Amino acid sequence: MKALYFLLLGFLFSSSHLFAQTKYAQYVNPFIGTGGAGHTFPGAVVPFGMMQLSPDTRIDGSWEGCGGYYHSDSIIYGFTHTHLSGTGVSDYGDILIMPITTAKHYKNKTYPTKFSHLKEKASAGFYQVQLENNIDVKLTATQRVGIHQYTFPKMDTASIVIDLLHRDKTLMSTLKIIDSVTIVGSRISDAWASQQYIYFVMKFNKPIISKNLNTIVKDQKKPNEEEQTTTGLIQFNNKNGQPLIIKVGISQTSIDGAIKNLEAETSHWDFDKYKQDAESLWDKELSKIDIQTNDNEQKIIFYTALYHCFIHPSLAGDVDGKYRGRDLKVHQASGFTPYTVFSLWDTFRGLHPLFTIIEQKRTSDIINTFLQQYKESGRLPMWELSANETNCMIAFHSVSAITDAMTKNINGYDKNAIYDAMIAASNYSNMSIPAFNKNNLLQIDDESESVSKTLEYAYDNWCIAQIAKKLNKKSDYDIYIKRAQAYKNVYDKKTGFMRPRKNGNWLSPFEPREVNNHYTEANSWQYTFFAPQDISGLINLMGGENQFEKKLDDLFSANSTTEGRTQADITGLIGQYAHGNEPSHHMTYLYNYISKPNKTQEKVHQILTEFYKNDPDGLIGNEDCGQMSAWYVLSSIGFYQVCPGKPEYTIGSPLFDNVIIHLENGKTFEIKKQNPNANFQYIQSSILNGKLSNSSVLTHTNIVNGGKLELLMNDKLDEKSLFGKTNLLRPNTKILDKPIIQSPIINGPIKITESEKTVTIEHPNNKAIIYYTLDGTEPTLSSKKYSASFICDTSTTVKAKAFIKNESSTTTTAHLYKKPNNWKITIQSSYYKQYDAGGDDGIIDGQHGTTNWRSGGWQGYQGQDFNCILDLGKTTNIQFVNTSFLQDTRSWILYPKQVEYSVSEDGINYTPLGIVENGVTADDYDLQMRTFFNTNANKLNTRYIKIKAINFGKLPDWHQGKGGDAFIFIDEIEVR
Repeated sequence: MKALYFLLLGFLFSSSHLFAQTKYAQYVNPFIGTGGAGHTFPGAVVPFGMMQLSPDTRIDGSWEGCGGYYHSDSIIYGFTHTHLSGTGVSDYGDILIMPITTAKHYKNKTYPTKFSHLKEKASAGFYQVQLENNIDVKLTATQRVGIHQYTFPKMDTASIVIDLLHRDKTLMSTLKIIDSVTIVGSRISDAWASQQYIYFVMKFNKPIISKNLNTIVKDQKKPNEEEQTTTGLIQFNNKNGQPLIIKVGISQTSIDGAIKNLEAETSHWDFDKYKQDAESLWDKELSKIDIQTNDNEQKIIFYTALYHCFIHPSLAGDVDGKYRGRDLKVHQASGFTPYTVFSLWDTFRGLHPLFTIIEQKRTSDIINTFLQQYKESGRLPMWELSANETNCMIAFHSVSAITDAMTKNINGYDKNAIYDAMIAASNYSNMSIPAFNKNNLLQIDDESESVSKTLEYAYDNWCIAQIAKKLNKKSDYDIYIKRAQAYKNVYDKKTGFMRPRKNGNWLSPFEPREVNNHYTEANSWQYTFFAPQDISGLINLMGGENQFEKKLDDLFSANSTTEGRTQADITGLIGQYAHGNEPSHHMTYLYNYISKPNKTQEKVHQILTEFYKNDPDGLIGNEDCGQMSAWYVLSSIGFYQVCPGKPEYTIGSPLFDNVIIHLENGKTFEIKKQNPNANFQYIQSSILNGKLSNSSVLTHTNIVNGGKLELLMNDKLDEKSLFGKTNLLRPNTKILDKPIIQSPIINGPIKITESEKTVTIEHPNNKAIIYYTLDGTEPTLSSKKYSASFICDTSTTVKAKAFIKNESSTTTTAHLYKKPNNWKITIQSSYYKQYDAGGDDGIIDGQHGTTNWRSGGWQGYQGQDFNCILDLGKTTNIQFVNTSFLQDTRSWILYPKQVEYSVSEDGINYTPLGIVENGVTADDYDLQMRTFFNTNANKLNTRYIKIKAINFGKLPDWHQGKGGDAFIFIDEIEVR
C-alpha cells in the first residue's frame, strides 16, 4: 500500500514546480499515522477547528480505533464530525451521517459499506472516497461546519442515515425536522468525557421528500422534556443526478449556537470553494515555518507533522464567544478564544513550547482558557476534553505551559490570577499531592505510579517557583524550590536508578526494565533521566559527567526487551529509550549538557530519519494531540526545549539545508547549514547574527528578536571542534537555592518474625546525622541518634530524619507489623510478580488491601484459579472463614465466579465447608471490594482449610480487552 501513496503523491510532486513555494498544504499527507500506533484520522479539518469531519471504520473502543479510523480496515460505518488526533483512549465520533443506496439498509442496520484505499484520497482540509456501492463522498470543513458532498449512482432517491447512537454511550439525543431543508438536534454522551454536549444543525441543498425517525417513547415524561430521537432515515430526489450537499454546523452550547456558526461560516453551496478556503487556511498556518530541501519525502513528513501540531487544542467557543465551561454551564468569553482538548502530560514537552514561537496569540488564549476553567471548576486542566476533566495521566502540567509562556514574556492574561490557580493546582487534595507536599516524595504506599508522580510533581513545583520568583513572592519561592528537588528522594545511589520507595525502604526486588504500576507508561530506565529543572543536580547524584555519560550510553545500548506488564505505548525503542512515548523525548539532548553534542546529533538524526515516515504507519507511537509531531518539527529545524519554563533551547541535528521561521511580530529567524549534503553531518561551528557563537544553546530571545543562525557542517567528527564543548557553550539547569537533604532509608523487615526483626537506617550522604523515634513522634535533635542497627519485636512505627548542621530532611516513616498469627500457607497457584502483597504470607498478615490495588497490597492471579491450603498450626475451633477479593473491571480484575471452602484435621481428608457464589456482574464497572463470607451455624474443629476461587475466565466481547485472561485479586484470609 505504501507504493500507492508514493504513486499518488509522486504525480503531485512531479508537477510541484507549477505551484508557488507558498502552497505548503500540497505536502500534507493526512494518512500518516492512521496505521500502526499513530491513531490519527484522515478527514477534513482546518487549523484548530472545532469540526473534524472524518470517516469512522471502528465502532468499538479498541486501541487502534481511538481516532475512529484505522488504515487496515475495509468498512466505513459513516462520517462523523468530531475526532481526536492520536490519543490512547477512545472518544468523540459524534453525529454519524452515512449515505446509502436503499432504505432497507437503514431498517436492517446494514449501512456500513466496504471501501478500497485505491479509491480514497485525503489532503489538508479535504477527504474523498468512493464507497463500494458507488456513492462518491467528498468532505471539507470550516472552523465549526462540516460540508459533505455525496454523488449517488443513477437512482430516483438518495438516502442518508443519521445515527446519534454511534460509538459512545448516548445519554440523550434529539433530532427534529424544522423545514424541508433543515434538521436540528443534540447529543449528550458518556465516554472518556463523562458528559459531552454537542448540538447541530444540518442544511441540505435539496428538499427532504421522506423521513423516518426512530424515537424512544417513554411511559412518563417530565414537563418540557424533549423526545429522545436516536436515528433517522432522510431521503431526497436524485432524478437529476446532482450531488447532495449537506452543511453541518456544530456547537457545544446550543442549537442556536450551531445555527449561528453555520450562518457565519457557510453562506453558499459551492463545495469546491469551501475546499479551496480550507486549503488556504492550511497554507497560511503551515507557512509559519518554511523549509528548504530537495527531498520531497522530507517535505511531506515535515508539513504533515506541522499539520498534526495544528489540530489540537480545538476551538470550544461559538462565533459569538459562548462556550460550555468546566461547570458544564454556558459562559461568554470576553477578550479571548476558548479551546478544548488539552493532553497536557504529552504536549507540555514540545507542542506548547512550539506554540510560544509561532502561536503566541493562541498561547495567550490557551492560558486564558486555563484560567476560566479554574474559575469554573476550582482546577486547572489536567487532561480536559469537551468541558470534562478526564483526570487522565499524572501531574498538573498546565503550570508548565503557563510558566513557559510567562518566562518568554507572552502576555494577555491576569498574571496574579493565573498564579493563584497554579498554587491551587499544587495543593489539590487528590492524587496524593498532600502527601508529596509533606514528605517531598511519594511511596508505593501513598499512590500508584509513585516514582513518576514524584518526578513530575517536582518539575511542576519548580515551574511555580519560577513564577513566584518573577512575581517577588519569596516565601512561596522557598517552598516550591525545595519541592522541586524531590526527585533526589527516589534516586537510589546503589543501583543508579529512580527506584520506588515502599514503607520507608526501597522496593525489592527491583528490575529497571520492568513496566509496572510505579511508573507512568514506562519503566525506571525511561524515568531515571527526568529532572529537567536540575540536570546539574542529577549529574551530581549519578557521580559526575563521566558517569552520567555512561548511564546515557547504557540507556541507548541496553537490551530493548522490557519486563512486567505489556504496555502498548512503549514503542520506538533504541535500547531502553522509547521514542513512542513522551517520557523519553528530551533524553537525546542530555548529551549536550555534558559537552557531548556529537552524541546528541547522532541520536536525534537517527530518530528523525528512522521513526518518522511518509506512510500510514509513519509514526512510531501515538500522535498524542500533536506532541509526537512537535518533537519532529522542533528537532528537524534544529533545536528542542529540554526544560519548558527556562526560555532556552538546545541545538540538535537540523535536517534541512535552510529554515525560516516567520514570527508574529513580523520578524524572521533563519537557520542555515553551511557545506550541507544529504547524509548525516556533525556541527563543526556556529555563527549567530554574524558573530562566532559555538554555543549549543539558543535562547528564546535570540529567536523572537529575529536573526540568523549559521551552522558549519562536517562529514566527520572533529574532536577539535569547540561547538558546545565548554561550560559557557552548553545548556545548563541548576537549582542553587535551598538545597534539600535526602530522606533516609529505613531498611526493616516486611513483617516482623523471629528471624526477621533487625532494622537499619541509611543515608547516601555520610555527613548526615540520623535521629529516629519508635513511638510515632517526629524526630528532633533531642531524639535518639542512630548509630547501629536495632531490634523490633513488636509492631512499631519508626520515624527517621537526617540532619546536616541546622537543616533536616523530611521524615521517613516505616510501619513494621508483627504477624498476628503463626499460620502457614501453601499457595498452589502462581501470583503475578507485580502483585505479590509482600509474599505468600501477605494474605494472612492481618493487613488489608485497599481499593488502591496498584500500591501492592493484593495478590493477583491471571488466567488461573486461586488454590491454597491454610495451616492454622493446631486443631482449632472455628465458625467463620472469610476471603476478600477486589473487582476493577476496566483493569481486567474480576471477582471469582465462586469460592469453595473445605476443612481437614489431618491435611489429607477434607470435608466441604461451603460454596459462596459471586453475585456481582462482570459489567459492574465500580471499583469495589467484597468479602466472601462462609459461616457455619455450629463451630467445628479443624487445622487445615482449603480454599479455591474460580477465575472468571476470558474477558467477554463487550470488554475492551476481549479474549484476554481475567485476574483474581485476593487479600486477607480470616478465620475465627
